[in-house]
Amino acid sequence: MLSHLWRWFIGLHLVTGPLYQILVGALFVGLAVLLVTHRHRRWFTRRVPVALVAAAVLLGVAQLVLAITKPFPDGLPWLVPLWIGLGLLGITLAVAGWAGQRWWRRAVTVLALAGVLLGAANAVNAVYQPFPTVAAALQLPPYDQADAQDVLTTAAVSQTSLADWTPPAGMPSTGALAQVTIPATASGFPARPAWVYLPPAYLSSDRPDLPVWILLGGQPGSPRDWIDGGQLAQRLDDWADAHHGLAPVVVMPDDLGGEGSNPLCMDSALGKADTYLSVDVPDWIGKNLQVDTDHSHWAVGGFSYGGTCALQLATNHPDLFPTFFDASGQRAPTLGSASSTLAATFNGQEAPFDAVDPLHLLAAHRYPQLSGYLVVGKDDDHYRPQQEEVVAALKGAGVSVTSTELPGAHSWDVWGPGLEGALPWLAQHTGLPA
Repeated sequence: MLSHLWRWFIGLHLVTGPLYQILVGALFVGLAVLLVTHRHRRWFTRRVPVALVAAAVLLGVAQLVLAITKPFPDGLPWLVPLWIGLGLLGITLAVAGWAGQRWWRRAVTVLALAGVLLGAANAVNAVYQPFPTVAAALQLPPYDQADAQDVLTTAAVSQTSLADWTPPAGMPSTGALAQVTIPATASGFPARPAWVYLPPAYLSSDRPDLPVWILLGGQPGSPRDWIDGGQLAQRLDDWADAHHGLAPVVVMPDDLGGEGSNPLCMDSALGKADTYLSVDVPDWIGKNLQVDTDHSHWAVGGFSYGGTCALQLATNHPDLFPTFFDASGQRAPTLGSASSTLAATFNGQEAPFDAVDPLHLLAAHRYPQLSGYLVVGKDDDHYRPQQEEVVAALKGAGVSVTSTELPGAHSWDVWGPGLEGALPWLAQHTGLPA
């Protein structure tokens, strides 16, 4: 009974549905409780105004720190500081009313503050939707996670070409996810553990030559982004179910080196992210996975920072990644401004940056071997114009381009459905039956 309740609880959705509404309600009810903790006149005329000012100051300091340190190249949507500000207000109200309270009032204050903080945190989560369920927010193991030792065996397995392959008896009905370590042998990049999705056909006794897709996360983020926010395993299991167990092998390496790091997906003073993704990761795949070794059947993709990274890898290594998927990527790798980007990467020099920048490469070379699928949200006023510029540059360089807009802004409302919509295109371009 308890196990059923636990599975039900961790499966609850955080960005829609009853739990989301409960948490939003807890935020505002908690604030109301904290406001009426005291009812004497001095509380409302002195302490509450001080709490409001303190919350505003804390929020202003936080925004100033973000403006100076620039951990993210783009500004935050207005909803994010709003929800954070309400969370800070809950803290300052609790502090302002703590002194002189009886134990039971303090217990009520703690419960109210917990409701405010949980509600505010989930409201921020709902903006980008990186954690759609309780399980994702708690970073629990995915439901179909397998031990890497069990699924990444290098033991001899009969391999058949896709054209001749038929599903063998006993093939699993779903794929598996495994967390793996991809050494940074050539790059020295401080990569975190990666994830791999293996479809049912890969787990069968007669393994076909499957294509490889490399999917990259956003910034800030982790290699689990596509698993949690993008529900990758569920989407590809559904695809495989409709295609006799066939789906790509998907590798999700670390493209950041840390939750808030931003190496701009290139080799520079910020680290050798490009070498890691273009040398170390393919080398590991070749040594640890039995897949199609023809790189014309490989693809790279990502969302936001990861979409920009996919564009960079495709234009810098077209023979390795001739097919790419770019969801809401930027026009160029950036730390917020040209001067700060150049200063952090190449000691202020433009030439080495231009030598790896996609738009400069597209202006200087033709890429008839490349095919790109780009998607962006219709309401994404920041990234949509940038992607329009990228699409024009790609077409000008002879790239075969498919581009589309979906309802939504800069969130998983676009990126997850965007990948799902691109599946037939990606399958066709990487040798899978569509």
